[in-house]
Amino acid sequence: MFKEVPDFWKSDLQTLDSMAQEYGAKQICVSAGGRPVWAFEYGQKQAITSRANYSSALGAKDIKAYMDTGDSIKKPVVILIGAIHGQETEGVAALLNLIFMLETGSDFGANFHDSLQEAAEGLRLVIVPVANPDGRARVVPSSMIGCTEKDLLYWGQGTWKDGSLCGWPGCKKVHPIKDHVDFLGGYFNDDGINLMHDNFFNPMARETSALIKLTSDEFADYVIQLHGGTNDKNMFIPTGFVPPEVTAEIRQLYEICDARAKQHSLEFDISAESKVFNLASAMHHASGAVCAIFESNQCVVDVEWGVKYSHEEIYLSHMILFEELFLRCSILGPKAALQSFLGHQPVHASAS
Repeated sequence: MFKEVPDFWKSDLQTLDSMAQEYGAKQICVSAGGRPVWAFEYGQKQAITSRANYSSALGAKDIKAYMDTGDSIKKPVVILIGAIHGQETEGVAALLNLIFMLETGSDFGANFHDSLQEAAEGLRLVIVPVANPDGRARVVPSSMIGCTEKDLLYWGQGTWKDGSLCGWPGCKKVHPIKDHVDFLGGYFNDDGINLMHDNFFNPMARETSALIKLTSDEFADYVIQLHGGTNDKNMFIPTGFVPPEVTAEIRQLYEICDARAKQHSLEFDISAESKVFNLASAMHHASGAVCAIFESNQCVVDVEWGVKYSHEEIYLSHMILFEELFLRCSILGPKAALQSFLGHQPVHASAS
């Protein structure tokens, strides 16, 4: 019942590894299963002076203790992360197309997206297409779009020892889950760790440590994790345990993206503020970045509620997100939301 996958939809590790070699990506770690985790970098990394970590600078109420935001910092830093869960291939396909576009001038479908490419030039951009290559390797389908709910649960969270589906959120009741399952789904690395719910004060997964270190080393301004939902609208999930100004900035981005999407008969939505300290929360507290989760539609065919988008519509939704995010960051400049939190300057909505 899976929908036919278009030629432009590439989400496999072989394509990723080939692009990483061809375009000189940086390996930020090796997964639990021995697979490389690649980061593609665009825009020169800027030299930043730091005298204190983020938490200490907040205590001092002085952002310059954490990072000098003077004239030497020209570009905001955006990090895009895909496939923290291996069955969520929508973000992988979008990011590989984005990388191919930045390298060659067009995406895999020979579309140019000139305004998106122009917006990217104003940034330091780091792209991690597959954060959990173990989970991605375990999932056979290149796309879950058009699957049944049972298919999604099987490939996503796996099965218990008795063959029953682990399901969501029940799969989170055992962590690490490796020794309790018959089939380890795409949620987990080969050690059975769900990166979204690692022990962030003493990480169990080397992938978790590498992602947080990347966020910190880059002094990131914005980090978007690309996930997949079921039949929800394309949705932003605000991050728990962050300053209210950060939550407000995520809402501003949602409103801008939704207005743009409606021009194409698509919709974005935003959920209530999260009450969970997860990987997005940890990334914020490592870097001061505006960190958010974006969940795209997956068009589960036997679930009656919600909306059902095609591969093309889901891909377009990601391109809208990328362009509006890049434009907004270029307008606001480095660490705008954090400076607002510390009382230095307000954050204003900006429409493209």
